Amino acid sequence: MKNNQVISVLAKKRSRNLKIMLALTLISFVLFAYLPGESQDVTFNFVLGDEWVIIQSWVIGSKIGAYSFSALSALFLVFAFLQARKGNKLGVSALAYCLSVFIAFMCWAAAGAAISVTGLLQGGLFLAIPLVFGSLSGLICERSGVINIAIEGQLLAGAFAAGVVGSLTQNSWAGLLVAPLAGALISLLLATFAIKYAVDQVILGFVINVLVIGLTSFASQRILTTDAARWNSSPIFSTIQIPILSKIPLVGPIFFSQTIIVYMLYVIVAIIQVTLFKSKWGLRMRAVGELPVAAESVGIDVNKVRFRNVLIAGLVAGLGGAFFTVGSSGAFSRQMTAGMGFIALAALIFGKWTPLGAVAAALLFGFADQLRTVLSITGTPIPSEFMVMVPYIVTIIAVSGFVGKVRAPASDGIPYKRGGSH
Repeated sequence: MKNNQVISVLAKKRSRNLKIMLALTLISFVLFAYLPGESQDVTFNFVLGDEWVIIQSWVIGSKIGAYSFSALSALFLVFAFLQARKGNKLGVSALAYCLSVFIAFMCWAAAGAAISVTGLLQGGLFLAIPLVFGSLSGLICERSGVINIAIEGQLLAGAFAAGVVGSLTQNSWAGLLVAPLAGALISLLLATFAIKYAVDQVILGFVINVLVIGLTSFASQRILTTDAARWNSSPIFSTIQIPILSKIPLVGPIFFSQTIIVYMLYVIVAIIQVTLFKSKWGLRMRAVGELPVAAESVGIDVNKVRFRNVLIAGLVAGLGGAFFTVGSSGAFSRQMTAGMGFIALAALIFGKWTPLGAVAAALLFGFADQLRTVLSITGTPIPSEFMVMVPYIVTIIAVSGFVGKVRAPASDGIPYKRGGSH
């Protein structure tokens, strides 16, 4: 019976995704393929710097490209439908479909312009970095059974601390070292009130965010802006090119020509992915997040594990906050995280509470934000008001449309008292 229910849920999910894909195909034909006016060339450039060259650029007519790739998306939709009828995953067919629709869209939106594909992807990774840190912080907390709405505050605190310390010392490394401690300090508030005093974790998270926004805004207005040369002018990390790897076409400039913070992110993602599923720490984390009564029965101190993991999550988020200052701009500005903590939560849900899933979702959201910026510069026919909404629209579609029903850790957000009572 249980297997039949699982098959039924998967079939409904595939059916829903096929309906969404069909709707996108129809929009693609109506909006992209039948362009008003004369066809204009669209240039896709694939070389950003001094990397090895395989394809320099690709020029295609806007009407030809939009029509051809809209038709190609319809073909992949048929393949996906056939796969669904056989009970198989959509997989490659769905990926090829999405790529075809995207290219058709770009032919329409960037008619008469030149688009740097490598630059677009590199910018997407750049904007996704704080989202990845934030989503990993949320993952560590929620896998342990604590809802972390305070990611926004942790990122902002890390950015503020890194900017101020980096400015006072004129040393970006000093700012980078203190940022995780600032994030952990915010996590200490979260852990104390959520775990020790069993305060509602959602409300607590919002209160912490408001507190951090208020404190950093006050300090920015009274101190940072009055003597910016001393308090708000930190040096930033320079780009480090990895020999040979940075020369790989398309991939090299995106992943291997980055700052030390990005390379640290690669290591952190790998560590969390491995330890979450292959270590005693990860096993205990998942145990206290799923069934704390059982965890306590084998001698695990549930609240101690939760408290420690919430602090670790703060370290991760604080490090992500450093990216805003010593990793990019060098100066702190009020509310500079701009809601990225909440988008990081959406990435966590979209990624189904897994490290690699959260990273993939964060990259998608970062890419959507960078695409908005690029199209705004090229002069897309889409109204600017709609372009501003692109990252948030993608977030809503991703979470509500393609994810389907996902299950958070069973004890997520439920305070635990020793002896098995909640």
